[in-house]
Amino acid sequence: MIKILFICHGNICRSPMAEYVMKYIVKENGYENYFYIASAATSMEEIGNHIHYGTRTKMREVGIPTDNRVAVQMRRSDYEKYDYIIGMDRLNYKNILRIIGEDTEGKVSLLLEFAGSNRDIADPWYTGNFDQTYEDILEGCEALLKQLMHSMKNK
Repeated sequence: MIKILFICHGNICRSPMAEYVMKYIVKENGYENYFYIASAATSMEEIGNHIHYGTRTKMREVGIPTDNRVAVQMRRSDYEKYDYIIGMDRLNYKNILRIIGEDTEGKVSLLLEFAGSNRDIADPWYTGNFDQTYEDILEGCEALLKQLMHSMKNK
């Protein structure tokens, strides 16, 4: 089973959006039994809070179901638990490394790297643009799934 943990600052906007988008496209492609997908925060600011209404609204608009989850914080032990730890921006990346220490196994990356881009995914908490965040996350998740399926077929 491939275990993926999406990370953002508060775990109420971008990382849960990525979690639900990835779960949806994995299921749509018939691979849900091969994946465990979750999300977490690098900060403690939103721990226990529900997904931002803008994220829930955007997911509803595009027909992707969400549940009643609350924000959780990433732990050092997540490094051993997950195969991929994927941040939304460079500050997330830096904070992931602060939490885990060294990335000795090369598990940490940024989502848009899978789509061949070095762009950050903008935080809609600040921009208010959940549409652009969704488009960027969808691009990254589709590229990630394509890469993972290619790797699985070549094993």
